[in-house]
Amino acid sequence: MASERDAVDAVADQLLDLYLDPASQEMQHIGSYELPSDQVCKAIVDKCRALMFPGYAGPDVTRGRRKELRDLARSRVIELRGLLQRQVYLAHHHKRQQELGKRDLECIECQDTADRITDRFLLHLPELHAQIKLDLHFAFESDPAATGIDEILFCYPGAYAITVYRIAHALLVEGAVIIPRIMTEIAHRRTGVDIHPRAEIGKSFFIDHGTGVVIGETAKIGERCRIYQGVTLGGLTVPQGQARPEPGKRRHPTLEDEVVVYANATILGGDTIIGKGAVIGGNAFVTTSVAPGARVSGRDGGRSANARERATDVAPERPPG
Repeated sequence: MASERDAVDAVADQLLDLYLDPASQEMQHIGSYELPSDQVCKAIVDKCRALMFPGYAGPDVTRGRRKELRDLARSRVIELRGLLQRQVYLAHHHKRQQELGKRDLECIECQDTADRITDRFLLHLPELHAQIKLDLHFAFESDPAATGIDEILFCYPGAYAITVYRIAHALLVEGAVIIPRIMTEIAHRRTGVDIHPRAEIGKSFFIDHGTGVVIGETAKIGERCRIYQGVTLGGLTVPQGQARPEPGKRRHPTLEDEVVVYANATILGGDTIIGKGAVIGGNAFVTTSVAPGARVSGRDGGRSANARERATDVAPERPPG
């Protein structure tokens, strides 16, 4: 037992030294202001979904008259506002203190900023409802295995990930920091779909199956696009020894309207544009632009990315199931 205590004490002492080492300050946050909470952010996502899909998400809805439903919606918006404003504030306060090199416990300026961001975001909720409705109907249209919108809401990981992305994107557009990324990482953990909240995604988007999908920060996706499991819309690797890429600079590809990308395809690069109506076959590796309406076979690999002629050896546009 003595040796066990000695080992524990030795490790604790070494960790304490690391905590107090000025060179390690960026990796610890001890005895200072409150940071955003992953669990509270999950609750915020759940409350947003409860407002979007009452009865399907969140507590059961047993009241059906207009006044009662309005009172319910109002109370849920008030709950959402309180949680969201606090998390937006904590994230802004943290970034502000990092910039100033300080550890003040409170900041009135950040409180005002969080109030404005939260209230602007709440005004997006009706618009988000309309956007997500289009996504759900496009999912049903795209997948003959779906028995109805209810099954998509209950079961489809892609629908959940897209919903959370749209919530996070609206929040990010209004100026929130950190919280939108926490939200999309919550969806990532649950579904295996990794969508950066800064990506730009048009109306009626569908991800089938979902596992392993990656959509990078500067990706642009048009309307009525469909992608399948394992698809990556990524950036090209930075050559070793070069400087870190400039934040916000286009690094990820563009999908124009009505593009279909089949399972495990990889499309890379900020200059890569997949033209309207193009179909990218499974396992394709694409690093150059593809003409509108072209079909790229996964069997041909990167060579097909330059093809202007239609191929006939890709999967059908709407596979069963």
